[in-house]
Amino acid sequence: MPKQACWPNVDTDHESDTSWIATPESAEWPEKSEQELNPYIRWRKMLWSWHKAIDRGWKDEDFVSLVREIDDAIKNTAGSNFRITPSGIWKNTSDLLPHSVLWKDETQNVGGSHKARHLMGLLLHLAVDSAGENKRLAISSCGNAAIGAATVARAAGRPIDVFIPTWANVSIVAELESLGAQIHVCERKKGQLGDPCMVAFHKAIDSGALPFGVQATENILTLDGGRTIGWELAEALEENPADDLFIQVGGGALLTSCAIGLFEATKFKRLSKVPRIWAVQAEGCAPFDSAWQKVPKSNPIEEVIEYCEDHQSELMKPWANPTGLATGILDDITYDWIGVVRSLLLSDGGSVVASEEEIAYASQLVPSAGIRTEPTGAASVAGAIHSFKTGQIDSQTTIAVLLTGKDRSTNQGSD
Repeated sequence: MPKQACWPNVDTDHESDTSWIATPESAEWPEKSEQELNPYIRWRKMLWSWHKAIDRGWKDEDFVSLVREIDDAIKNTAGSNFRITPSGIWKNTSDLLPHSVLWKDETQNVGGSHKARHLMGLLLHLAVDSAGENKRLAISSCGNAAIGAATVARAAGRPIDVFIPTWANVSIVAELESLGAQIHVCERKKGQLGDPCMVAFHKAIDSGALPFGVQATENILTLDGGRTIGWELAEALEENPADDLFIQVGGGALLTSCAIGLFEATKFKRLSKVPRIWAVQAEGCAPFDSAWQKVPKSNPIEEVIEYCEDHQSELMKPWANPTGLATGILDDITYDWIGVVRSLLLSDGGSVVASEEEIAYASQLVPSAGIRTEPTGAASVAGAIHSFKTGQIDSQTTIAVLLTGKDRSTNQGSD
């Protein structure tokens, strides 16, 4: 496992050569009798931010008070706060899925997706470090991450610059404005490769802003809070084991964080085995799958990771024209792709590319089952449908899916 600096500083250590974060040496998994519903309190002794605080002389109750103070401010801002998100079982939901499907509903999280988990984790590091209190925060995002970042920043009283594409959903823009974010619309110039929002974002970072996004390549600490979803999923899998887990991949931090959390659960004997993990992308934007096909997967894992690090420019190339219904995973580069590679190799999983037809079907199926999610949120189900149709799984396979990104197309509130 790649080494992680003992106490990385969120104000200065923005870059990492890896997309993986280790477990603190003295980490403790909560007792099964623990009733706390806030994941940052329940699993606090697994968080790097808690260990950093204790190392600097804080008491446990000081950290708990910090989390509750921030969480209360988030509730005042967003109307909800951090709680373990729901999970459940679908039985015989579709002829194109196995009989039993474990789902985890991240649309119920702060900001309507998993993104705020990463950002709460970053904010805890900022608070412990007392870092960059006079600096602006910055993020490049087309939707859920921007909402999560603006929500958490507003609650913390921090100014934030959000760099969005020209095609960003008008409801997203309206909510960002209501949260007080400084919005920068980034237009793609003719012949320009790469995400224009990321170009503008990097200029802001070079000018002194703090990266407040969900890509580990920009700030490895984004994986710290992101691991909470893996820990929660481990508890759900303990009761309802699954053979395969399907996770949508845009930038890649969601899958990586989830995998880290699941493998940590096995380390602490709270999960017997991590399911095979499948990275799901859309046919209109599949840069990870393109790279995955070129990876020498039969080699020892550490050799594969070293190969990926040494050949990044050859393997991970910008997708020329990202298009599709699942706009939240149309990242032209899978920024945390090496973490995704490690996750798939460790779990004996693989890559799935869902068609637009499969994504459209999943986008109707999931709401009909009672969870209002956008196409991005249903992409995991589309990946499972594709795998069912191609014979990778069958009706007797037990699977799990992540649903993240609530439907903002209606007046049900923001995504």
